[in-house]
Amino acid sequence: MASARDKGAPRVPARRRKSAEARGSVRDSERASAKRTLTGTIRQFPAYLKLLGGLLTDGRVSRVDKLMVLGAIVYIVTPIDLIPDFIPFVGQVDDVYLLVLSLTRLISNAGLPVLSAHWAGDISDLTPGRLRSVLLAASLFLPRRIRRRLRRGR
Repeated sequence: MASARDKGAPRVPARRRKSAEARGSVRDSERASAKRTLTGTIRQFPAYLKLLGGLLTDGRVSRVDKLMVLGAIVYIVTPIDLIPDFIPFVGQVDDVYLLVLSLTRLISNAGLPVLSAHWAGDISDLTPGRLRSVLLAASLFLPRRIRRRLRRGR
């Protein structure tokens, strides 16, 4: 019986195989960590929607930012998305991505004190570093084309 090597298949050195396997396990652990981060954020959707709703009525938030907040709320609560919400987990990732982009803009424009006045959770969830980590986690699950579409409004 002929082996794969006899059929002209390239021989991959053991060192390269181990390196590729190590990269695969690093990617798997990155994705697992990212999934935990996103799952925590998804569980807080009601608190985030309450925050966005409060910002709509706050006089310290500009009209342009209020329109962006309203757009984010509509996108999150409507079932028609770039990735349909009926797909478990991944269906909510685009919502998280847009939510965090909106919050990042609001923090830079209105300031963290304005957001914290409407936030019922831990204020550390709204820090720029935390929001960046959620964006990074979401980007591991979103196709590049969808990330670009969601960033256009940024």
